[in-house]
Amino acid sequence: MIPEIVQNGASVLRKKATEVPLSEIGSPKIRKILKEMASALFTQDDGVAIAAPQIGVSLRIFLVAKAVLDMPEAIEERKKVEHRKELKQEAGCLTFINPVITKLSRDKALLDEGCLSVRPLYGKIKRAKKASIRAYDENGNLFERGASGLLAQIFQHETDHLEGILFIDKATNLREMPPTEGRNN
Repeated sequence: MIPEIVQNGASVLRKKATEVPLSEIGSPKIRKILKEMASALFTQDDGVAIAAPQIGVSLRIFLVAKAVLDMPEAIEERKKVEHRKELKQEAGCLTFINPVITKLSRDKALLDEGCLSVRPLYGKIKRAKKASIRAYDENGNLFERGASGLLAQIFQHETDHLEGILFIDKATNLREMPPTEGRNN
């Protein structure tokens, strides 16, 4: 069964998520959560990442659709490019367990942002243009990854989720963007 994406107002979205014990990474319990997160993400045509609290699980985990790596950097371009659920599913996800942002650039940009848990609002948010993150993958391997553009924005957005912060807490110029064909809201 595909879990529903939790919406703003649910207390789990406002709690600081708990770290996954290293001994549990790779366990059937965590693999099940990762599978449920991916399934929920892939139900959304415009979804590019999801944090565990968004499916009601207060653990420090997020996934990023690998299809993001092939997308243009600009958010506006991302909205124009229709990557279908099947393409995202086929590409799979990058897994970030117990992620910690290790570096943010001083250079910031005012970016458009939305959230699968705050439908149908979008707004402008100031994010670092570059970010580095340290995390464990689904097999318990520690890795570090740097990013710029969209992926850096995703790192910041998803780690905010793990701290109980929603983009609407920081965003300006909030506006509703009702569902359109080809976009699940």
